[in-house]
Amino acid sequence: GQLEHDGILKRGHNVNIGYFAQNQDELLNDEMTVFETVDYIARGDIRTRLRDILGAFLFGGDDIDKKVKVLSGGERSRLAIVQLLLEPFNLLLLDEPTNHLDIRSKEILKKALVKFDGTLIVVSHDRDFLDGLVTKVFEFRNRKIRTYLGGISDFLASRKIESLKELEKKETKETRPAREAKPVSEKKENKEISYTAKTKEKKQSRTSEAVVAVTIESKPDSKMKYLEKKETERVYRRLVKQVEESEASITELEKEIAVMDSKLASGDAAVVNDTNFYSVYEERKQKLDAMLMQWEKVHTELEEFTSDYMKQDDHS
Repeated sequence: GQLEHDGILKRGHNVNIGYFAQNQDELLNDEMTVFETVDYIARGDIRTRLRDILGAFLFGGDDIDKKVKVLSGGERSRLAIVQLLLEPFNLLLLDEPTNHLDIRSKEILKKALVKFDGTLIVVSHDRDFLDGLVTKVFEFRNRKIRTYLGGISDFLASRKIESLKELEKKETKETRPAREAKPVSEKKENKEISYTAKTKEKKQSRTSEAVVAVTIESKPDSKMKYLEKKETERVYRRLVKQVEESEASITELEKEIAVMDSKLASGDAAVVNDTNFYSVYEERKQKLDAMLMQWEKVHTELEEFTSDYMKQDDHS
């Protein structure tokens, strides 16, 4: 990451993360043209559709031959988004992606993200943009994280407010006395930010989900008895090991199946006519399905255990 942090962040199996920073448009190469910018990263058959894709993001006609350095802030942001969507990511982290975008550009981006076949984690204060896009909201408030199932409208309803601006005003009013007594350098610590996430169906959860493994630290005896602490650590280590072993087995099986797929694609008569080959192939695929179910089970157990532990820690 770009910032120092405590604890451990562990990526889920096959998770490929793409990040859109607030200054993402500033990272573009000014000397390249619009078309060269996307052509440089595009791979495979999608390269034949680059003009159509750029057109969908309002880069039509001669616009694709413009140098990046002459583009407006909104145009640069749109181009940076196209660049990100062309990468083989299955988890996108978007930090205020609608900055510099006009209403039409926001709608185009929203439609593209709705079709995105993976998981989105979006930091945004734009209710219209988030509405209909996200299915879960994480609220960071007073150094605690609260999860709300449902869209941004459900979140606002649960907080009995109508807009995210009201939320900021409410937070400012509630924390003003405490802020006035604190140094300026600490004022940002209580700032409330809404993080939202959109996830796909369960069948894609293994490849589109970030797994966070929390380091369990020793607690004073007054908060947790010694034996309870040891048992908690033992269960945590066991679950982590099971997840890691499942991922290793899945990776190995996927490699074996990929090799067999290549042999089938080659059209080799010795392979195509080998009935035993097909039996082994089906056996491998069935075993992979079973391993994926096992991975999902232990992964869910680990998430629930970690969540329960953090709740206990908050209340201790």
